[in-house]
Amino acid sequence: MRASFLACPIDLLTMAETVELACGAMRSRRRLQHVALNVAKFVKMRSDPVLAADVANSDIVSIDGMGILWGARAVGLPAASRVAGVDLLAELLAVCAREGFKPYFLGATQAVLHQAMQRARGRHPSLVFAGWHDGYFRPEQESDVVRDIRSSGADCLFIGMPTPRKERFLAAHRDDLGVAFIMGVGGAFDILAGNVRRAPARIQRLGLEWLYRIYQEPGRMWWRYATTNTLFAGILAQALIKQAIQHTLGAPGPVPPGPSRIGG
Repeated sequence: MRASFLACPIDLLTMAETVELACGAMRSRRRLQHVALNVAKFVKMRSDPVLAADVANSDIVSIDGMGILWGARAVGLPAASRVAGVDLLAELLAVCAREGFKPYFLGATQAVLHQAMQRARGRHPSLVFAGWHDGYFRPEQESDVVRDIRSSGADCLFIGMPTPRKERFLAAHRDDLGVAFIMGVGGAFDILAGNVRRAPARIQRLGLEWLYRIYQEPGRMWWRYATTNTLFAGILAQALIKQAIQHTLGAPGPVPPGPSRIGG
């Protein structure tokens, strides 16, 4: 079920529903593009109309961050849970091993990819990768990367490149990749490789995963979270004030959830 959260599309899906849609796409070989929406991406979309269009044109826009989940609930959307990208990746790798689907990893460094794939095979010995390529290729090499993905016969593609680079790559090439399920995974390859530790479950439930990331990588992460979280809080507060005023005056409230793009 697709809804509008502060003019940004989100799909109100559970983890199980998202996994089933991904499996259906791989079985039918019908392309399905997934985007994980967190606070940082939401804030970037407000000033980057190209990125906003790329997200809106995706088939599934999942709630990745607790900030988005809490914000959606605050404006009255029936958001039951988030679908964290790293958790979805783990679920789908298990599905690939069980059903014989072949994933392709794109992004990060060669060392990180090798370690991530090795650890994934350690958890799932029957897992077979269609291929892999690091994310440090030049623009003139994009056609070679696309060719390699297409010729690999991959059933699913997981992309660990920064926003908006991965969205721009997919907007330009998704019709040429020949892959059924496509998903951006952010920094999940580093977590899968064991280079970055995932926050404990209790910290995740409290919505403080971002603070744990700052603890691990203060030089790289503190400014990103300080700016995006503050901007998001301001945007949400403004929307809630406007909504309260509309409610007081009897004006129409937020747009109710509408049909999803999934399968459309």
